[in-house]
Amino acid sequence: MTYRYRTYGLDLSSDSPIPGLNEEIDGSCRAGVRLELCREPLWVREALELPRAVLQSIAASPETQDPAFVLTSLGVGKFFQLAYSDGTRFVVNGEATSIWGIPGDGQTIQDLSTYLLGPVMGFILRRRGITALHASALCVDGKAILLTGEAGAGKSTTAAALGLLGLPVLCEDIAAVEETGGGFAVEAGYPRVCLWPESVEMLMGHRDALPRIAPNWDKCYLQLDGVKASLESRKQPLGAVYILGPREMENAPRIEEVSSRDVLLELVQNTYMNWLLDRAQRAAEFELLSRLVSQIPVRRIVPHSDPSRIGALSELILADATRLLASQVSLGAAAGR
Repeated sequence: MTYRYRTYGLDLSSDSPIPGLNEEIDGSCRAGVRLELCREPLWVREALELPRAVLQSIAASPETQDPAFVLTSLGVGKFFQLAYSDGTRFVVNGEATSIWGIPGDGQTIQDLSTYLLGPVMGFILRRRGITALHASALCVDGKAILLTGEAGAGKSTTAAALGLLGLPVLCEDIAAVEETGGGFAVEAGYPRVCLWPESVEMLMGHRDALPRIAPNWDKCYLQLDGVKASLESRKQPLGAVYILGPREMENAPRIEEVSSRDVLLELVQNTYMNWLLDRAQRAAEFELLSRLVSQIPVRRIVPHSDPSRIGALSELILADATRLLASQVSLGAAAGR
C-alpha cells in the first residue's frame, strides 16, 4: 500500500504511514520523494557498499535531546547516510528523490518520523537547492510572517502562542522559502508545533496538557487540526520577517528597526544546514537573501526576560504585522492607480 503526503512543497509517497503528517489525496505537487521505511531495499544495500567519506559529525546535545549525528557521503555523493547515535539511520540518493530509514533498537516509528520531518527533510530541501531557514511561520491577512532567530530564541513557543490566538501556522522550525515572480513565498510544513514541557506549561497551564512527539522524547506537540490551533496547508506570499533577539528586562517586549546589513547577516546565520553548501551555493543563497531583505520588511523582536510574558509578545507581533501588511496593501493600491 502507498501512502501520500505533502510537506514543504514536496509530494511524498511512502510504503508506511508517517506519524505527524496528514495523508493527501491530491498528489499534484511540484516534485516527488519516495520513502521506504524499515525494510532495507536493494539500492540501499548497494549504496552502503560504496566508498564512504564523513562530511559532518555533530556531537550530542543534552539540552535539545539531539543524539550525535554523522553525515557520510557514499560513492562520492551518489548517496548519503544520515546516522544518529541512538541507531536511527537514513540513506538518501544524490538527487534527493529516494529516502530509506530505519529506527534504532528500542526506537519507534514515531522516533523515526521525528527525525524525518526535521533534519532529514531539511537535508532534502538543501539537496534540491531550496533555501531553508531556521524559522516558524504564521499567516496574517493572507501573507506569511516568519519568526527566526538562534536556537532557543523561542520561535516555536511564539508560533504556538500566536497559533492559539487564532493565526494559522504555516510551518515550524524549518521554513522553505521560494523566490517567485517579483516576491517570495513560504511553503507549508506539517501539522504540528513541537514544544518543550516548560513551554507547554506556560501556554496550556500544565506540562502534560499535550502529547509527546514520541515515547522516548520529552518534547510534546500542539496538533494543528483546527481544535486548539490550525495549519495553513497552502504556500503563502511572504509579508514580513521578525528576528527574535536576546531577552531583556527593561522596556520589553519591543520591536526595533534593524539595518539591512545586520538583517542579512542574521538570516545567513539562521539558514538550515548551511554547512552543506559549497562556495557557489553559498554565493547564490547570499544573493537571494539580499533580494529578500531589499523587498520584505524585517524587524527585530526583543522578548521580555520573563518567558511568561509570551502573551504580550504575541499581541505585539500581531499588531505590528497587521499594520505592516495593511500598509503594503495601501501602497500596492496607490501604485496601481
